[in-house]
Amino acid sequence: KVDYFVAGSLLCFTGLLFIYMIQEEDWDRDLLLDPAWEKQQRKTFTAWCNSHLRKAGTQIENIEEDFRNGLKLMLLLEVISGERLPKPDKGKMRFHKIANVNKALDFICSKGVKLVSIGAEEIVDGNVKMTLGMIWTIILRFAIQDISVEETSAKEGLLLWCQRKTAPYRNVNVQNFHISWKDGLALCALIHRHRPDLIDYSKLRKDDPIGNLNTAFEVAEKFLDIPKMLDAEDIVNTPKPDEKAIMTYVSCFYHAFAGAEQAETAANRICKVLAVNQENEKLMEEYEKLASELLEWIRRTIPWLENRVAEQTMRAMQQKLEDFRDYRRVHKPPRVQEKCQLEINFNTLQTKLRLSNRPAFMPSEGKMVSDIANAWKGLEQVEKGYEEWLLTEIRRLERLDHLAEKFKQKCSLHESWTSGKEELLSQKDYESASLMEIRALMRKHEAFESDLAAHQDRVEQIAAIAQELNELDYHDAATVNARCQGICDQWDSLGTLTQKRRDALERVEKLWETIDQLYLEFAKRAAPFNNWMDGAMEDLQDMFIVHSIEEIQSLITAHDQFKATLPEADKERMAIMGIQNEIMKIAQTYGIKLAGVNPYTNLSPQDISNKWEAVKQLVPLRDQMLQEEVARQQANERLRRQFAAQANIIGPWIQTKMEEIGHVSVDIAGSLEEQMNNLKTYEQNIINYKSNIDKLEGDHQLIQEALIFDNKHTNYTMEHVRVGWEQLLTTIARTINEVENQILTRDAKGISQEQLNEFRASFNHFDRKRNGMMDPDDFRACLISMGYDLVSNGEVEFARIMTLVDPNNTGVVTFQAFIDFMTRETAETDTAEQVMASFKILASDKVRAAARCSLLAIGGAVGRVLACTKRKHRKMKMCYFYLLCSL
Repeated sequence: KVDYFVAGSLLCFTGLLFIYMIQEEDWDRDLLLDPAWEKQQRKTFTAWCNSHLRKAGTQIENIEEDFRNGLKLMLLLEVISGERLPKPDKGKMRFHKIANVNKALDFICSKGVKLVSIGAEEIVDGNVKMTLGMIWTIILRFAIQDISVEETSAKEGLLLWCQRKTAPYRNVNVQNFHISWKDGLALCALIHRHRPDLIDYSKLRKDDPIGNLNTAFEVAEKFLDIPKMLDAEDIVNTPKPDEKAIMTYVSCFYHAFAGAEQAETAANRICKVLAVNQENEKLMEEYEKLASELLEWIRRTIPWLENRVAEQTMRAMQQKLEDFRDYRRVHKPPRVQEKCQLEINFNTLQTKLRLSNRPAFMPSEGKMVSDIANAWKGLEQVEKGYEEWLLTEIRRLERLDHLAEKFKQKCSLHESWTSGKEELLSQKDYESASLMEIRALMRKHEAFESDLAAHQDRVEQIAAIAQELNELDYHDAATVNARCQGICDQWDSLGTLTQKRRDALERVEKLWETIDQLYLEFAKRAAPFNNWMDGAMEDLQDMFIVHSIEEIQSLITAHDQFKATLPEADKERMAIMGIQNEIMKIAQTYGIKLAGVNPYTNLSPQDISNKWEAVKQLVPLRDQMLQEEVARQQANERLRRQFAAQANIIGPWIQTKMEEIGHVSVDIAGSLEEQMNNLKTYEQNIINYKSNIDKLEGDHQLIQEALIFDNKHTNYTMEHVRVGWEQLLTTIARTINEVENQILTRDAKGISQEQLNEFRASFNHFDRKRNGMMDPDDFRACLISMGYDLVSNGEVEFARIMTLVDPNNTGVVTFQAFIDFMTRETAETDTAEQVMASFKILASDKVRAAARCSLLAIGGAVGRVLACTKRKHRKMKMCYFYLLCSL
């Protein structure tokens, strides 16, 4: 029997070789494709392959490159045939690729297809013509050969079907698969015949072929699930479009329309599946709704937080701050809960879809969990900036109010001092004055110049305050600028008038050479002392702003230093009053009649005494104000310490709970149910701790109302505590959800607790960052430690595994994805008993093994014959053929 079998095999191979040699000439001529045809075939065949490969979750980009290793070629054949091919070789060496391609070619041959001049080596080498020829052979066998219309099949049957369907349409005459389809009307007629609701055929024009073709392509892709395989410009601009490309594309319409009855049967089957998927669809709708509402709220909230239009009054800015506090306490917490629930729903939905072998749920564009997280991150960044801006603006307005009041006070003092000075300087009283009066006027003018120079600092201070108010954008800057400009103009006028009067007096001074030294001395000493008293009164009435006890202590120290100078000032006052007493004594002694007014100054001894009394009355008032501020700063310090005492407890508590939750999530000592119970306990404890957070919020509100902006007693701010609390709630919810998903996976896949513990131990060992996720390098090391050969297979095998465990390209491998991968790998591994049983079966029949050895030898010879496919090896091919016949 073995000999008969061998002889029959030889005859079969001999016949195939003869056929191959006869047809080789025609096939080689066929391989000389026109470049336009080759381009059309590339696009059409690639789209046709992808229309089937997408059912397996993959696709090709370059038809001659992506089929070289044979993996996607075998996958394509499995999809279109519905049969399982032999298991492909996993290696990347050339002989592995050739072996995979040979398995695919053997499968094609097993379907009764004769492959002429197509060998595995050409496909592996990326021969585009051979690859296109092989794909065309597959299309003929699986897409066109089975077409049967009125006892005609394949190409003739498809042509007859097109003719019958398009016969009633004007300007359509289908006679072939190239010229007849150039104007696009034939394709539109096919669509309109079966789906008249998709195309208005009456509006199509024969002189618009590109528009007709694009209409057909777009409608077929959108409503008939037929991918766009051709380009309208290529068809119209090519004298004779590629027949194979047109046939391939038209065959898709045949299967789409002729299989309507099969589609109805499939629809009934799908209806049964829909009942199972209703719950998943509901979860998807809830996710979309929650995501839309949350993103809409974020979209509406961010512009409000980005609004940096400052108010002009302190009350309005404080109202904005109160609105922001209401947002933080009332509006934001429910949205935090919605965000957490959204992530939980998404993870649960993905787990259910994965367990039911459904593709992962892909939310609408812009509604991914990562998109929501990015939007939330943007909200928090804007929120933080908004709070800082509010506090800065409040400080700015506080500073502006202080400067404005200070500006008004200094302006009032200056205007009071300059009142009447221009009229005084404009007088010409020296023209009719006596000698003594002239001397008095001269000295009086010198005293005025001294006083004028002393007031220069005050004018500069007024200008500096006005400039600072403008820089800080004071709302009433126009009034400030107008008043400052008036003072500056008046000051320039005073300087000019002063210089003119001095010049006039100096001219008269040559005529009048006597002067009253005592009046002059009084004026010279009284004016600076008066200015000193004015400055002292101004400083004692000056407003102050402090934010700490140290600052108020520095003011108290400065005030004490001022009080220490009062004895010296009193001595100066007594000296000035002594000058006046000396004048009176001289007048009485020498019988001089005094006019009653010092001719050199407007200051009188009574003015000095009155101002001195006013200074002494202001000193205790200043003491009282400073002590009241000390009491207020002490109260603020108590608030700081009270807040710091709680924050220094709550902050470490949150960090400790975060670490404890992390330890529970990686602990493998107990079962998943025990971990779930522990996490629920942690969650309840965290919820019970909320009262402490609320109390801290109350203390923080008191601090904000007291306008306290810093706290040296703690490194924790309320923002830190809020962020930590929100992260803690999110972490415990996410950890509970992960354990629930692990329980679902364990129950669905039948994994024991020991296996889960082993998976967890391996995952924890390679999770170097201890964050519940592995980087790709850590995952590669884990796979190598578990026996996976990633050295010889290279990056392709590892990339394939990464697409399984990280389909969204996040760059990390979660524990849930790791369990899913290990579960799938464990389910597909053959046991030792199964391997041993296979060896026993192979060793049971000696005669059959001998026959296999003979066939392997013959097959090697035949393989050498088939390998010589090029013209330059024709003689070698004949030698192998004769050797085969001798065998």
